[in-house]
Amino acid sequence: MAKTDFRKYVPAPGASTAYGKSARGHVEERLKSERVQQLFGPWRELYEQPFKGMTTDGNVIPDLFELRPEGAPTEAMINATMALLRMLSPEQKAAMSFSIDSTQWRNWQNTEMYVEDYGLRLAEVPMPVREAVMAVVSASLSRHGLELTRDVMRMNAFLGDLVGGPDVMNEWTYLFNIFGTPSASEPWGWQLFGHHLCLHCFVLGEQMTLTPAFFGAEPTYADEGPFKGIRLFEDKERDGLKLMRSFSNDQQERAIVAHCMVGGDLPPGRRHFADNLNLGGAYQDNRVVPYEGIEASILSKTQQRDLLSLAEAYLAPLPKGPLTAQMEDVERHLNETHFCWIGGFEENSAFYYRIQSPVVFIEFDHHGGVFLTNPEPANFHVHTIVRTPNGNDYGMDLLRLHYKNAPHHRQEHRHEHKHEHKHAHAHKHDDGDSNG
Repeated sequence: MAKTDFRKYVPAPGASTAYGKSARGHVEERLKSERVQQLFGPWRELYEQPFKGMTTDGNVIPDLFELRPEGAPTEAMINATMALLRMLSPEQKAAMSFSIDSTQWRNWQNTEMYVEDYGLRLAEVPMPVREAVMAVVSASLSRHGLELTRDVMRMNAFLGDLVGGPDVMNEWTYLFNIFGTPSASEPWGWQLFGHHLCLHCFVLGEQMTLTPAFFGAEPTYADEGPFKGIRLFEDKERDGLKLMRSFSNDQQERAIVAHCMVGGDLPPGRRHFADNLNLGGAYQDNRVVPYEGIEASILSKTQQRDLLSLAEAYLAPLPKGPLTAQMEDVERHLNETHFCWIGGFEENSAFYYRIQSPVVFIEFDHHGGVFLTNPEPANFHVHTIVRTPNGNDYGMDLLRLHYKNAPHHRQEHRHEHKHEHKHAHAHKHDDGDSNG
């Protein structure tokens, strides 16, 4: 697809909020902004809620996920992670190591602002350590997934140079954390997040999940410099548009939620000042998102095939085995899958679309300018989001099943239950439910 020229929206030298700032100096200044407070304040409130998972009506559908071998490259992931840990000081390891059930899994955000006081900050460690972190990512993802990850990081550097804020946004302004202890049988995982890139990799035996996954870029292509030639999200843009254009007039009418990305017939409150039309971004772990649009069950076989191919493009950062297993889940729930659209569907239109089913939640959104100055959404700024609804983001439901079924955890549970029973019996005169 032809891309709108972003060059006319590059701010004048010195005009960007990131211009000439250090990473920490930038955030100190930005946190004084009422707009930023309006973002981080609600985020904090959402983070403090217990995890439930995204749903369509507030109720988690049970028994959607199961423990199973999927052929995840666990041994290579363990080896790469242990090699990284051997390079770190005790202080570094302590700063980026959390228990497998830590709420820190959910404490991520996709802005350029460095607000965290924990984790391994890649911009602040030597290149060999950065390379060791990327070796963990490489061992965990498909070749496509690694290339996409690195290109998003490089486009972050391109943007930083473009607006004069290379210390605020560069190739390494990302945070890395490890959860649990790398193991072939026990649950563990890692997290990498920062501007336009947020990945959460949960591992259990030969099974893994990779959501929430956030990939974005502003702009989406580099026209000069060391990263010239990088072009991101063109397949997802083109194939989403192709699917929408394949619909009959009646099908399009069912799929379209609104014709306008801003104002017009867009439902009131649908657009967020930071997330734009995305619903599954940072801290939206428990969001209720009803189905909208057209049901896959009434599409033609060709359209269903194209919808599945589009979904697979978003799951393609997974290595082969887990990708195959999760696509089987998606296909099994095809008749419950919905596709919706906001915006136009001409060649250079800005648009939003969502693929949503009991087992996958996928969003594509063209955004307005944040560091560039375009006030309206444009096709050179894209955010994509993939989540696993109904409680399995961060592999949470798999972790629950592991605790429920692993013999050593069952024994621990029986011991804890016996202890709780004695405690409740000793305090049976207390008001309320003794099992609470």
